[in-house]
Amino acid sequence: MANKTVTRMDLSEAVFRDVGLSRNESANLVASVLQHVSDALVAGEQVKISGFGTFSTRDKSARVGRNPKTGEEAPIPPRRVLTFRPSHLMKERVAKGNMLETTG
Repeated sequence: MANKTVTRMDLSEAVFRDVGLSRNESANLVASVLQHVSDALVAGEQVKISGFGTFSTRDKSARVGRNPKTGEEAPIPPRRVLTFRPSHLMKERVAKGNMLETTG
């Protein structure tokens, strides 16, 4: 399996091919969608994309952690983390893709 990363440029190129917008318009559309998703998450909103999954933020409280090398305790401050929960359709699609790769 190739370790390919899909980039913003790849997404805008796909929009260009599939939708027929110009390359500039496609790049602007992808940038706009990503900006809207980002702004919503920063505002504490959930972003649900049907058939794909749900992005949300979660507040984690402060806790005491441990350095795995030295065993020394260190405080971990409270923070906000991004979470993603894939839809059932996405889980099934990924699982089927994995089955095809192992049998093929």
